[in-house]
Amino acid sequence: MYEELPQGVCFPSSAEDLKELVRKAAREGFSIVPRSAGTSLAGQTTGSGVVVDVSRYMTKILSIEPIDRKRGEFVTEGETQISRRVSPTAQGETQIFRGMARVQPGVIRDTLNREAAQYRLQFGPDTSTTNRCMIGGMIGNNSSGSYSVKYQTTREHTLEVRAILSDGSEATFGPITPNELHQKKQERTLEGAIYRGMTDLLEEHRNLIQKTYPHPEILRRNTGYALDKLLEMEPFTPGGPPFNLSALLCGSEGTLALTAEATLQLVPLPSEKILLIPQFENLQQALIATREAVRWDISAAELLDYHVLDATKGNIEQKRNRFFLEGDPKSLLIIQMEGEDPNELLHRAETLATHLKSSDLGYAHPILTDPTAMKRVWDLRKAGLGLLMGLGSESRSPSFVEDTAVRVEDLPAYAADFQRILDRHGLSCVFYAHASVGELHLRPILDTTTESGVQRMKTVAREVAELVKQYRGSLSGEHGDGRVRAPFIETVLGSDMIPVLRRVKQIWDPHNLFNPGKIVDPLPMEQNLRYSPAYKAPNIPTTFHWRDTKGFDNALSQCNGAGVCRKLAASGGTMCPSYHATLEEKDNTRGRANLFRQLFEGEGTQAFQSQELKEALDLCLSCKACKSECPASVDMARMKAEFTHGWHQANGRSLADRFFGQPDKLYPSASGFSSRLAAQLAPVVNAINHSAVGKKVFSGLMGVDPRRPLPSFSKTPFYQHYLDTLCDQDTTQSPSKPSAESPAPKTLLLVDIFTNHHEPKIAVSALNLLRHIGIEPVIPGIFPTGRPQISRGLLGEAKSICHQTIRRLKPYIEQGYSVVGLEPSELLTLRDEYLDLCDEALRADAEALAAQSFLLEEFLLRHIERFEHVPGSLAASGTSDKDSPHVVVHGHCHTKALVGNAPLIELLQRLGLTVTELQTGCCGMAGSFGYEKSKYDVSMTIAEQTLFPALRNTPESTRVCAPGFSCRHQIHDGLSRQADHPATILAEAILP
Repeated sequence: MYEELPQGVCFPSSAEDLKELVRKAAREGFSIVPRSAGTSLAGQTTGSGVVVDVSRYMTKILSIEPIDRKRGEFVTEGETQISRRVSPTAQGETQIFRGMARVQPGVIRDTLNREAAQYRLQFGPDTSTTNRCMIGGMIGNNSSGSYSVKYQTTREHTLEVRAILSDGSEATFGPITPNELHQKKQERTLEGAIYRGMTDLLEEHRNLIQKTYPHPEILRRNTGYALDKLLEMEPFTPGGPPFNLSALLCGSEGTLALTAEATLQLVPLPSEKILLIPQFENLQQALIATREAVRWDISAAELLDYHVLDATKGNIEQKRNRFFLEGDPKSLLIIQMEGEDPNELLHRAETLATHLKSSDLGYAHPILTDPTAMKRVWDLRKAGLGLLMGLGSESRSPSFVEDTAVRVEDLPAYAADFQRILDRHGLSCVFYAHASVGELHLRPILDTTTESGVQRMKTVAREVAELVKQYRGSLSGEHGDGRVRAPFIETVLGSDMIPVLRRVKQIWDPHNLFNPGKIVDPLPMEQNLRYSPAYKAPNIPTTFHWRDTKGFDNALSQCNGAGVCRKLAASGGTMCPSYHATLEEKDNTRGRANLFRQLFEGEGTQAFQSQELKEALDLCLSCKACKSECPASVDMARMKAEFTHGWHQANGRSLADRFFGQPDKLYPSASGFSSRLAAQLAPVVNAINHSAVGKKVFSGLMGVDPRRPLPSFSKTPFYQHYLDTLCDQDTTQSPSKPSAESPAPKTLLLVDIFTNHHEPKIAVSALNLLRHIGIEPVIPGIFPTGRPQISRGLLGEAKSICHQTIRRLKPYIEQGYSVVGLEPSELLTLRDEYLDLCDEALRADAEALAAQSFLLEEFLLRHIERFEHVPGSLAASGTSDKDSPHVVVHGHCHTKALVGNAPLIELLQRLGLTVTELQTGCCGMAGSFGYEKSKYDVSMTIAEQTLFPALRNTPESTRVCAPGFSCRHQIHDGLSRQADHPATILAEAILP
């Protein structure tokens, strides 16, 4: 929501670095802005000082210490390494029931939980950003998440904080006894002054704090500093928990101290889970149902409204996760229950569902028990915020009143009052919520690029703050005050509390070094808005039409900063492979998108000559993972192609761009004399390419890394072989007329240049498979689709090829032919880029072509019944058994982004193979990317993230299925292992 240019950025690696930084800030008078993943929503990590980014180096898990239930003691080894692994199934020796973890602030929450899971333990708070948010940020925001009704907030799980204070000294804040508190207050240090000042303040303002702070029944309350939580401790509440100032640091947004380490409580992982997902015709029904659900033993009740659900329809990844929806509900609840006995859980869920039905609450009440299905539901929920933030300016919902919390029993009335505010101002609103704890994420839809929009935002913010005070609620439940809500703390807590909050800041940070302007003494909420009335959308001429985003200017502003592209490879998915290799912000989608936006908004078309943007895009593999995995559906591959095209126009093309980007001009024609001559010369060409001299020439002229072998040319290119020996009828030139005698679907087999010249066996296998089920495909030559040209930014040539291909295939499409492709990136170009690259006059034809274009596995799955009618082959049984071939599948990045691996997995299984889908990301090859000297090492580092380890753990006897040409060659080059196309594997397994 906010944007400020910092004085600088530093990347500390230790507590000593933090101390030195603080001392330097005190000497030189600059402020410090703490930052981990930068996913906060209220402007906490923006500021004009020096940003302290702990995400690069302060990422160590220092220890994990399980507690033995029987002995009541920690099971640990050493202070600097992760503790000795304790088997969760060990009987008699250890029974782990909780534990502790000591971590640096840059540890990602999911990374911690992957390590803790070895003991059946977890860090309980579970935000929607767990695959990239870090412990330092969770402490700063007092994060909680979907399961807070059971696990509460970060504060309840933070035992100690090792903090760097504003004078550069160090203090560890943890639970202390009254005697220890007395001793601390005697110390003549800043730490001693903090203990003296805080206890005096709490004693002096006890009544005011208890009177003005949010209702204690509200579990999540992050308004101001957590003074009310300190009053619940000894000595202020006799018999309460020990006094612990780490509770104050949780939710302080880095305004009081810097976190160098934290000791966290770990809790048991649940053995079993179950989801009940009631779906409603209106919001009020869902809110009333929430009041009913919390009376049961639940661990979550999350509310989504139709705005969020509709947004999932436009996101490739989340569209697949809508499987549990029945119709188009106006709202729904995701209710989770946890326990040890699955039968007991099912009974509880069914009983609650029956209760809701009898109360006329909801029209559908599906129950899910499959872990994979449940994860998909939670993935959709976690993507909700990012999906909303990625909407265009006309439907953008800024996060300025999205974090209010009231008592659960007040939810229906509060939501109705909130809606009345919106109605007065003519606004619609997105409702989604941690409903089980009374927190509603309410996001009015308005445009802050207009003066009226900003004024409306300020007015609504003030009226909502007054409404929150009326319900004795919390202005922030978990996202914090930051820049956006701090101006309204006075409205909620009263003017008498403002000097008290200032005094807290003064006690800890008398020179205002730490994150100034957050919580206390804020700037006006409209200052430093990223999208303000001063914003002017740039008018940039482009080659792509940018139809999906309604213009290139909207594509530039599409990134919402959610930071999903910062997730590590271990979290699953593909995005963002270059970031996985370098861990540099400039090498992920968010970093690149921010640079795009800033340069084009500031410089217009001159940005096409930006060396800085060129360098940021250099390691982008154009994998398209961001198109599906980014909740805002940022298409960085397309943005890179557009920029690179503009760069070429201003600076010309390199020899490498011409070499890698125009294979259709380098390769011999698919038939005739040149094809026959090339076949005869293939052994000579291969010998030259693989010789030391050849490698030196290619390295010097085209930048090919000498460690990377070029693919070998076949002595028998497919199409020439097809014309000479395989073609038994005229199926090469024009579409056939419909035949009453042949019910087989009319099919055109699209054989790409690389398959034709390098791996013709694949095309032969595909042809034989189709013929095996009674389909004689048309093969109208070998021609480019423009994929290499697009990847290298040669968009003029790509556009020409696009138009030629659409016209070439139009007669076939009009006759009802299906276009079936072998190479995923080539075929999917027809379904993706063509729709945006073609001119308007050809758009209808491009859409028809896209609708009738299929990957080989998609097409065969659509006609699976034809296999089952062919006797005598493995496919005829349609079953898998222990003797059937075992195959592991590594999916192509473009397939995963645009289609998913499901069709290929299902096809292989239904045709009798035993299949395991590898949970791998990008292979790192990405067409020409892995061939270049400047990128070879990065390419191999990406492969080592998930693909190579997975294959090393796969027996050599297991077949590896990889539909992508680049993927197969990366596997061979890196592991000396054979990987095969699905057509090859199926032909060998099925054909007689």
